[in-house]
Amino acid sequence: MTATPETEQFDVVIVGAGLSGIGTGCHLRINLPEKTFVILEGRERLGGTWDLFRYPGVRSDSDMYTLGYRFRPWRAAKAIADGPSILRYITETAQDYGVYEKIRYLHRAVRASWSSEESVWTIEAEVGEQKEISRIRAKFLYLCTGYYEYTQGYKPEWPGLERFAGTLVHPQQWPEDLDYSGKRVVVIGSGATAVTLVPAMAHSAEHVTMLQRSPSYLLSLPSEDLIATRMRRWLPMKSAYSLARWKNVLVTMFFFNLSRKRPEIMKRLIAKGVRQHLGDGYSEHFTPKYNPWDQRMCFVPDSDFFLAVRSGKASVVTDQIEAFIDSGLRLRSGRVLDADIVVTATGLVMRIFSGLELKVDGEPVDLREKMLYKGIMLSDVPNMAAAIGYTNASWTLKCDLTADYVCRLLKYMDRRGYDYCLPLRNGSDTGEEPIVDFSSGYVQRALPHLPRQGSRRPWRLRQNYIRDLITLRYGRILDGTMHFGRKTGRCATLAKA
Repeated sequence: MTATPETEQFDVVIVGAGLSGIGTGCHLRINLPEKTFVILEGRERLGGTWDLFRYPGVRSDSDMYTLGYRFRPWRAAKAIADGPSILRYITETAQDYGVYEKIRYLHRAVRASWSSEESVWTIEAEVGEQKEISRIRAKFLYLCTGYYEYTQGYKPEWPGLERFAGTLVHPQQWPEDLDYSGKRVVVIGSGATAVTLVPAMAHSAEHVTMLQRSPSYLLSLPSEDLIATRMRRWLPMKSAYSLARWKNVLVTMFFFNLSRKRPEIMKRLIAKGVRQHLGDGYSEHFTPKYNPWDQRMCFVPDSDFFLAVRSGKASVVTDQIEAFIDSGLRLRSGRVLDADIVVTATGLVMRIFSGLELKVDGEPVDLREKMLYKGIMLSDVPNMAAAIGYTNASWTLKCDLTADYVCRLLKYMDRRGYDYCLPLRNGSDTGEEPIVDFSSGYVQRALPHLPRQGSRRPWRLRQNYIRDLITLRYGRILDGTMHFGRKTGRCATLAKA
């Protein structure tokens, strides 16, 4: 696809054609069918995470009744779904709702500039391998770029790495031709990716060792939601899906709140589950120093990870790397792990808005100086929203609510003839806090570069689906913080509606 010479204009430009970007396009089709929009996607395919990650066993770490879209039921039997099934679901949704043809591939948005004089964004995208610049204007800018850097994952610098004679691979850049059958594999990490890789690779590898610096909480659950399956037999598909969705929302909220208020109870429940599968010998490898949900929980569908360990095809080592050697890794304990393949499941590089350069009337927007309004918009930045999901629940739950709110906001502006809206901070009206309170390494590394949240609403991120539903889907647009204005030639008026 080549760059368009003239500057086109749309009502809405969506950046990103992943799970949230496709969902946003569908919301616009459903709620504002008269609005024109386009989706700019930097890669050559839609799907975002679910197209990018190709490592063995890749799957969701949330159930598809909550990770799926509210308006389109998940029909497959497995609630914890594999990556290709999720990608197929996203693609079919885009096709069924008329969003597929709105996507422009190999359009990587790099800059967006707001003009108060015209009340319009000008988005610059690099097109194709030649990176020709295409300029598109939009009345509203909607960022659905995810939360991490797509081009590379996080990989620590270990001593002696250049000496390793085997194959080193990061899950984010998984080679299609990697043959691990009969090989000795070491997976570095203890998060969801590592817990997924170990049982998937253990089927054909000689042995897989999960090397972790510190343990994570692992909780086994069935891949198929039996209650949801029974509901589908008794009720119409949409009704069954809605009930299963709410059931899972409430169950997740219950266990999250239990973890925060009574962490010792949750610790005992998780430890009991591990003992049932592996006995007492592995307790040291699954007893983290932090409380449950201080980092994201790792779910084990159908106990596959525990089964792989119990079979002897996989094992867990808790230690730190002293250095790489020719044949593998030497640990601080003095132990040597021989490896033909080392997989560095060491996490992501957290990066919101995909590095997009933002300017308002020629002035750069410094994210570190901004505060998130309702977890959706940046303070003092007009006509811009972002899809930022939950850390304690499915990403799509919040993204669906965000799209609902933006559609309500656009309708409100149309009815009253406003050209722009923006949330304004009132000086010292609220204290500043980090945007996320997770202790995960990828979060802590990124916090200094991220916007902040406030100590009270509407600047507070509550991580609570029910409260957000009430506020975003049914709450007042006029809350004393959101301001509206009309353009008047070279001067723009700011009106508190």
